[in-house]
Amino acid sequence: MTDENPEIDYGPLAGLIGTWMGDKGLDVSPEPDGTEESDYYETIVFEATGVAENAELQRLATVRYLQIVTRKSNDEVFHDQTGYWMWDGAAGVVMQSLTIPRAVCVLAGGTHDGASDKGGPVTIQVAAKLDDPDWGLVQSPFMRDKASTLAFDHRLTIDGDKLTYNETTLLDIYGRHFG
Repeated sequence: MTDENPEIDYGPLAGLIGTWMGDKGLDVSPEPDGTEESDYYETIVFEATGVAENAELQRLATVRYLQIVTRKSNDEVFHDQTGYWMWDGAAGVVMQSLTIPRAVCVLAGGTHDGASDKGGPVTIQVAAKLDDPDWGLVQSPFMRDKASTLAFDHRLTIDGDKLTYNETTLLDIYGRHFG
């Protein structure tokens, strides 16, 4: 799963490009009286979109993605997420920007383990926090007041034709922190 344009260095993102399907997910989400656990299946499509240049000083290799997550119990889509993964090769920084249709946006940043240079599994980790000056969260006034996102952490590993990830979102909802 690599881009066909050899001129663009997608770095640790190169192995993401393509369509990934999984059926072993578990979502743990808050409810007013506790938590709910839902088994799910999903499809994530990663598409190489080229390079974005910022002020002629920064060159970002970009990969657009769409993630659709569906409950196994009733085949209802309960999570729809779109965004970009970006690689700043000069700075060695990986970024993820995402939007979900609950009026929440995230810009997370982080690193990778360098294994892509050695041909082994690649682990990428990004994070964002509310009020962080570099890697932050934006949410509508309703979400801020009723179900505020406080932090976001996403770690994924690409190992050949296998993609695994763990994504944690810390919320302040129903009068308690959950994540």
